[in-house]
Amino acid sequence: MMHEGIFSLENKSIVVTGAAGLIGSVQCKALSDFGASVAVCDLNYEAAKEIADTLNEKSYPVYADVTDTDSLIKAKEIILSNTGRINGLVNNAAINDVFSDKSSVLEESKFENYPLELWNASINVNLTGAFLSCRIFGSAMTEKNGGSIINVASTYGLVGPDQSLYKDKSGNQMFYKSPAYPAGKGAIINFTRYLAAYWGSRNIRVNTLCPGGVEDSQDENFINNYSKRTMLGRMAKPEDYSGAVVFLAGDSSSYMTGACLVIDGGWTAW
Repeated sequence: MMHEGIFSLENKSIVVTGAAGLIGSVQCKALSDFGASVAVCDLNYEAAKEIADTLNEKSYPVYADVTDTDSLIKAKEIILSNTGRINGLVNNAAINDVFSDKSSVLEESKFENYPLELWNASINVNLTGAFLSCRIFGSAMTEKNGGSIINVASTYGLVGPDQSLYKDKSGNQMFYKSPAYPAGKGAIINFTRYLAAYWGSRNIRVNTLCPGGVEDSQDENFINNYSKRTMLGRMAKPEDYSGAVVFLAGDSSSYMTGACLVIDGGWTAW
């Protein structure tokens, strides 16, 4: 489908990392629907291929490990061989903590006991992965003197976690949201400002998208508790972020850089 006007992404080559994730896959569809050639990048190549097969004929899957410089360089070479340019990057790849022993999650997730290896793993993907992706894919943008980078953070990059959300109906704490995720997402927001200032003279815009929590078969009690914390009374749907990524990726946001676009149902507004 051909789109015209300021929201058109025709003739734009856009890279999406973490593309097989819940939000990433919907972002890919939105970018594709508005005419972009989407490089569907993920560790899970088969999942990336399935998503790419549902997009426009200009889109394609790419294996990419955001923590591995060589993997990202190879991904960039594949993308440039396909399109000859990179006009946009959506840094969506991220992880949450995975505790190996479910019986000890409550104790391990306490700040006092939080394992250093989980901190390192989270920072490595959520922060260093964005740094490497910006450096490697962004370098292609500098050669063309233009582009748009969208770093995906979180409301927990703006405010501290509400630990009461992670209680059961009886008020017992099930686990604690760890320090690594908000620390990494908070850093993403200021890293965005750094890069916006650094590359502004090269006409490369860098902005942060701060989404709220997405409903995804979580415990009913959690969904209800979370929804009550928002002004709109619900968790997000993945599609709630489609318009934002199209806006930030294209010419419709041509005078916007170093900014944080918060879409959280009002979570951080009261």
